[in-house]
Amino acid sequence: MHPTPLTWFQIIRLGLVQTALGGIVVLTTSTVNRVMVVELALPAMLPGALVAWHYCLQILRPRFGYGADQGRRMTPWIIGGMAVLAIGGSLAAVATAVMAASWAAGLALAIIAFTLIGAGAGAAGTSLLAMLAKRAAPQRRPAAATIVWMMMIAGFAITAIVAGAFLDPFSLDRLVIVSTAVSVIALVLAIVAVTGIEGPGEAPQVPVETKYGCGFPVALAQVWAEPRARLFTIFIFVSMLAFSGQDLILEPYAGLVFGLTPGATTTLSGLQNGGVLAGMVTVALAGTFLRHDGPGSPKLWMILGCLMSALTLGGLAVGGWLATDWPLRLNIVLLGYANGVYAGAAIATMMTLAGAGAERREGTRMGIWGASQAIAFGIGGFLGTVAVDALRAITGSSLLAYGSVFAVESLLFLIAAALAFRIVAMSAAPAAPQETQSGSQLALGVG
Repeated sequence: MHPTPLTWFQIIRLGLVQTALGGIVVLTTSTVNRVMVVELALPAMLPGALVAWHYCLQILRPRFGYGADQGRRMTPWIIGGMAVLAIGGSLAAVATAVMAASWAAGLALAIIAFTLIGAGAGAAGTSLLAMLAKRAAPQRRPAAATIVWMMMIAGFAITAIVAGAFLDPFSLDRLVIVSTAVSVIALVLAIVAVTGIEGPGEAPQVPVETKYGCGFPVALAQVWAEPRARLFTIFIFVSMLAFSGQDLILEPYAGLVFGLTPGATTTLSGLQNGGVLAGMVTVALAGTFLRHDGPGSPKLWMILGCLMSALTLGGLAVGGWLATDWPLRLNIVLLGYANGVYAGAAIATMMTLAGAGAERREGTRMGIWGASQAIAFGIGGFLGTVAVDALRAITGSSLLAYGSVFAVESLLFLIAAALAFRIVAMSAAPAAPQETQSGSQLALGVG
């Protein structure tokens, strides 16, 4: 017996979980990062390595998704993951404060904090998206995914703007208080939002051993053998590599080159996420009111979003040379809008592709794409900070260092646009035979 499909109200409730998750994550990846680099004068690669570590832990996402495919209940994993994430978010601020007195002790606490953040976000985020992919009616999946992700971006924007107001005048004690308050509020919101939606777990219709042969390894190989799923995984990796490269350097860039305060740069992050939200709304409206095989096609908007992101990152690369004459806030808002168009279209495409190919693999596909995104975020964020540190050491110029990294990110978005063109072409062609192979056939193919 299949569970009842999610109502729109239940989908919005799940979106509140993403709002809560985003509220915690934005402070650890933007504000805490900026404080380490600017106020504590630590190398940018330090927060870059910490954030990379928390993303590397999310390589377990496919396994979480596979568990959803086998009927495991998602609610305990969502709540438990959010609890771990909340503890990690608060501890990250404490670790930053401790670094001011003892670098070694602060670093040890920070490693623990970001380990908790990675494990918590992976468990909660993947389990929630797997529930959405399996429980939302097929015709509602693209819109449902857009709603949920828009609500996560809203969590980024609201938290950044409100927290930014409370962080000035800045102190490390104030950072700990604000971060802890955000973590507690987010956890309570998530628990209230998800409780009662799922009901009992779904029992697999056919025993796993009978239908797929070897469990998780074959499920992973089966999804990877699907050409569209594999190409989309590569696209997600490249585009998120470009997106994440700016994530950890944007606030320090605004502080070092444009002289903005911690509260001002946190608010700037809120404006960027507000632009992301507007971009996602644009894609949602286009998909609703325009033809899906024409101007409303998410795949076409995905290409446009990548091209716009490349252009606005190019603006950041040259804008620092003009300093006070450059409209930094407008550039950041437009960058956010471009990223939102790309992300909204990619999410709609992802939810459509999640149900393509072998049945009962929605969660595994979502897990693979989530892992690709997380690994790209970790690598991109870390390499971005390493490149900034290296170029600053070589050239002695913060402006040249940050501008060069933004230029490389712009190029990566152009490559992502080319990959998106291939996805459009492949989607127009008939499905490849291996996308309908059974698990036992694939087991023979992968040894």
